[in-house]
Amino acid sequence: MTDKVLAFCEHHQLFTTTDKIVVAVSGGIDSVVLCDMLSKLKMDFGIAHCHFGLRAEEADADELFVKKLAKKYNVPFYSEHFNTKEYAEQEQLSIQMAARLLRYTWFEKIRQQYGYQYIATAHHQNDAAETILLNLTKGTGIAGLHGIPAKNNKIIRPLLCLTKDDIYDYVTSHQLIWREDSSNESTKYQRNLIRQEVIPVLKQINPNLENTLSQTVEKIKGAEAIFQKYIQEVKTASVTEKPEATYIDITALNGVTALPVVLFEILKAYNYNYEVVQNIVESFTAISGKTFESPTHILVKDREQLVITGKNLGAFGSYEIAEETTIFEAEELMLGLARKEATGYKIPRSRKIAALDAELLQFPLKVRTWKEGDWFVPLGMNGKKKISDFLIDEKIPANLKPKIKVITSDKSIVWIIGYRPDNRFKVTDKTNTVLEIEIKK
Repeated sequence: MTDKVLAFCEHHQLFTTTDKIVVAVSGGIDSVVLCDMLSKLKMDFGIAHCHFGLRAEEADADELFVKKLAKKYNVPFYSEHFNTKEYAEQEQLSIQMAARLLRYTWFEKIRQQYGYQYIATAHHQNDAAETILLNLTKGTGIAGLHGIPAKNNKIIRPLLCLTKDDIYDYVTSHQLIWREDSSNESTKYQRNLIRQEVIPVLKQINPNLENTLSQTVEKIKGAEAIFQKYIQEVKTASVTEKPEATYIDITALNGVTALPVVLFEILKAYNYNYEVVQNIVESFTAISGKTFESPTHILVKDREQLVITGKNLGAFGSYEIAEETTIFEAEELMLGLARKEATGYKIPRSRKIAALDAELLQFPLKVRTWKEGDWFVPLGMNGKKKISDFLIDEKIPANLKPKIKVITSDKSIVWIIGYRPDNRFKVTDKTNTVLEIEIKK
């Protein structure tokens, strides 16, 4: 069986014989088998054990057992105690998720601190089957049907070629002892419920369920490679990422096969679920302005494009620009200011630059986000115009409007930054000095 594991590791290039590996060991049967196999393979490894403070004396006994196991194999032993309940409450996580985050963060710390190349966990085929069924039950994309990868960056899983029955056979033939975790019997945990009540029923239909699912995963990975290549082609043709927003060209999506599925793969990075993506696709034939929110982003269907921005774009303070300032920087905005002689001056034709009559300005100038009721006199016009109306005329998507900032002089708007200066402050033949303000970023 050790040869089978070694062949699996070589096939998936999990490690080389010269690599150092830190093994996550709970004291349970799976991690005990992994340690014994690595020892027989003469690998250089250490043992890391987490005490989550959840099972009192039982957890203390687990820690002592794992410490003795490290002594048996004459390898380094690392242990850490966590207040898992407190962390879960603080981060508003389930106990299981909190424990997962704590242990993997700590494992990585140990890996780096002591020069290990990889972190090995003892997941096997049954664990992978449970993961697939759990993801399928909750709803998932194609990536959720992978189960558990054999290698994920610095985390390796050498036992994924074995079933739980294989592991029991191994401990029997090698007369190994291990610790049983009483929490594994509780069906209040979803994974345990799948393990104890769902999989036994499925195995009545297919006794070879774990191997079958393992083979299915390989087929899914192949299908996903084709699928992801297609997704990338669609993204290249339709998605444009800019500092202020991400734009998706709706016309470029015409003819895309299984459009809701493809768009879901693109939008899941912005935390949109599949049901919302279906609604977004339906909006393609509706009028502009339809808004869709995820926990982190806002998407607006704006004419023939989707515009995606992060939330809280309007959270920009109010800042002053002193008369002697040459570089102004606040949050994500940087402006360059330069005074120039008006004689021979040529006004730049760029929305990134405002040319203003310096003598008409009252310092300090102020930079802030525009607000309802703001008005200005657009360059080239003599009458007032509300900024809200100007933004409509400029076809600014609804979710980008909160990002628009203005510069004011004594409460009068002199420039809608990046769009239009105010006619009252324009450079004329009477101007002596020009204040040129340029967007640097």
